[in-house]
Amino acid sequence: MPQDKIVRIAMWSGPRNISTAMMRAWENRQDTFVVDEPFYAYYLKTTGKEHPGAEEAIAAGETDWRKVVAQLTGPISKDKRIFFQKQMTHHLLPEVDWQWLDAVTNCFLIRDSREVIASYIKKRENSALEDLGYVQQAEIFDFVRTRVKSLPPILDAKDVLENPGRMLRLLCKEVGVEFSESMLSWPPGLRETDGVWGKYWYGEVAKTTSFRPYRPRHDEVPEGLSKIYERCRECYDRLCEYRLR
Repeated sequence: MPQDKIVRIAMWSGPRNISTAMMRAWENRQDTFVVDEPFYAYYLKTTGKEHPGAEEAIAAGETDWRKVVAQLTGPISKDKRIFFQKQMTHHLLPEVDWQWLDAVTNCFLIRDSREVIASYIKKRENSALEDLGYVQQAEIFDFVRTRVKSLPPILDAKDVLENPGRMLRLLCKEVGVEFSESMLSWPPGLRETDGVWGKYWYGEVAKTTSFRPYRPRHDEVPEGLSKIYERCRECYDRLCEYRLR
């Protein structure tokens, strides 16, 4: 397929969101190729962060960010016309040149920071502001908004879980592709396209066959994370104003 006909969609999320379920939705389309957190190996090697399966992820992935960018903006395989990129905002470390974002259609997946922190500390107790991706997400949003001179699409996880069909239709319209009913359900289990870290992080989503209904959480943010929570909340609230609805 001619490369100028391909739609490259980079969806920017922080951790402990519904980003993997969103990747499932896009992968279940016949016309879409997906990639799972392509900067993760680079991020882990550069930062030395202790994540579950970090050594395995580094060994399996590309650790040169320039080569990752070349893959994301280059040809895609399997004769697909949509290239969906599940991206983590905190993986774009300061040395990465953001100019490549001009070559993709950027959209954003946000989630209430209280819910994210409550989920994240179950996997990694010691979390820092930069681990949660909110500040980076706001920065990427501002960069893209300035470049395209319009508002990039934003989805809130709660809205998606409450009405997947409506929100995915709105997203597809914004990124210039036709909505497909196939995005609303998928087979259970892990995928070959999941990162090798899937066995550590994707246990719950592997049980699903669709977006699970939204369930309110009432977790309290630990006192030691209150300042981090407030900063994350500021970023979330600002992007939430612009979300699709």
